[in-house]
Amino acid sequence: MSDWSDWNERRTHLIEAIGEFGKTAPETLKGFAALDSAAEKGGNLDAKTRELIAIAVAVTTRCDGCISVHAEAALKAGATKAEIAEALSVAVALNAGAAMVYSTRVMDAVNKATK
Repeated sequence: MSDWSDWNERRTHLIEAIGEFGKTAPETLKGFAALDSAAEKGGNLDAKTRELIAIAVAVTTRCDGCISVHAEAALKAGATKAEIAEALSVAVALNAGAAMVYSTRVMDAVNKATK
């Protein structure tokens, strides 16, 4: 892989690399494929909504591979840039919320340590 800033190249490389990994760990890849397939077959969310969720989760888990795959998939499913930006705004808020929640844990630890 020559350029990590080329998202199309990254996506192509990732798909090839996962295929190679699957040759060494076929049961792991089979399990992952089963999870991925099950998420697609829920029947209650349309493809665009699932991809918008995937993009937000990709940001919160900091997965560049997920970003490269699901950004393209979201566009193919009909998501607009504005919808993607809104999903990302939710991810930003959730990450800030998680930091706030964990900040209270630190303060609880500090309070216990000072008693």
